[in-house]
Amino acid sequence: MLKTITQINNYTLLMISVREANNIILNSTQDFGVEEIPFIKSVGRILKEVITADRDFPPFNRVSMDGICIDFDAFKNGQRDFKVEGIQAAGSEQLSMQNAKNCIEVMTGAVLPNNANTVIRYEDVTIKNGIATINIDLINENQNVHPKGKDGKVGDVLISENKIISAAEIGVLATVGKSLVKVAKLPKVMIVSTGDELVGVDEIPLEHQIRRSNVFTLVSLLERLNISSETAHIIDDKSVLKQKIKRFLKEFDVLLFSGAVSKGKFDFLPEVLEELEVEKRFHKVAQRPGKPFWFGENKDCKVFAFPGNPISTFVNCLAYFYPWYSKSVGLEIEEETAILGEDVSFKPNLEYFLQVKLESKYGHLVAFPIKGNGSGDLASLVKTDAFIQLPNDKTEFKKGEVFSIIRYR
Repeated sequence: MLKTITQINNYTLLMISVREANNIILNSTQDFGVEEIPFIKSVGRILKEVITADRDFPPFNRVSMDGICIDFDAFKNGQRDFKVEGIQAAGSEQLSMQNAKNCIEVMTGAVLPNNANTVIRYEDVTIKNGIATINIDLINENQNVHPKGKDGKVGDVLISENKIISAAEIGVLATVGKSLVKVAKLPKVMIVSTGDELVGVDEIPLEHQIRRSNVFTLVSLLERLNISSETAHIIDDKSVLKQKIKRFLKEFDVLLFSGAVSKGKFDFLPEVLEELEVEKRFHKVAQRPGKPFWFGENKDCKVFAFPGNPISTFVNCLAYFYPWYSKSVGLEIEEETAILGEDVSFKPNLEYFLQVKLESKYGHLVAFPIKGNGSGDLASLVKTDAFIQLPNDKTEFKKGEVFSIIRYR
């Protein structure tokens, strides 16, 4: 196990590495099962079945321009005037052209009439007294016809499993008649803030108080994953904390905490979780910000306990919960990188999640560090787009070097 030992005021603190923390978390993923929901409600959800074509796409030779249809051989043989036999409207049963020297008016989306193979748009035709005259000398056989099965044959895979459903997939689901679709079930999540200093958003805090914010940041981060969550606040009272967490562990798949995991006199959470027989997988990660991160589990519930400083909560959710959720529901975890836009010096033997502003320059993504005022500077998140992840194996990071980033915009 990769660990870092740091000496702080003669206190030896054993910390797990960022890589090892990620490995432990990703080896603790959980399958929440599958549910079937109305397809129109599935945007953002993870598809858990293979969608195949129930018939050819398109299911018939489809007219792709308003105009007339003809037998190309007649035009090739010099004919330019065609008697109009009728009109083929979109949604009407297929007509048959009775005479190869005639034409039928056709509408976009209609089935191409039998005995015709070429469509000429209205803009290139004059129709007078039931005779359509083609006004151009160059047309191609089969033009303006979308052939049956060109986009896909019956049984072809149109959408693979484990894909995030977007508006594009919704259209395909509708086309193949999938009114109900199988998707990954979402975890049931409780987000908990702790601390006597916190008051509600609509309250006027006293001088020694602040409004709750981390819990709503987490709610919003989970909503980006289409996960709805519940929230709670628990005061710094060990018995109350234990009583409520005991219930939460039975009712929820995941608990996300903000606060009460450091070394303060009232940081009871690690002790309470141990007493409730939640197995600690690690406590403290060699990183800045977010070092006191605690992760554990019992047979029913995963517990992510983030330190209470706003930036710490924010980055830990993105760096650890997001990948855990993605792997749990079958999504590929994709790494994104950016070029460092200026030199950075960072001497502590910690992995550094540095806030950056992203810019595109000459086709490359460049990350420019933005200096904040530490992990409590919540407002600094508004000015930045991502964290760039600087490893702890060196102290000088040069402009032009490439590192992993975690976007939040």
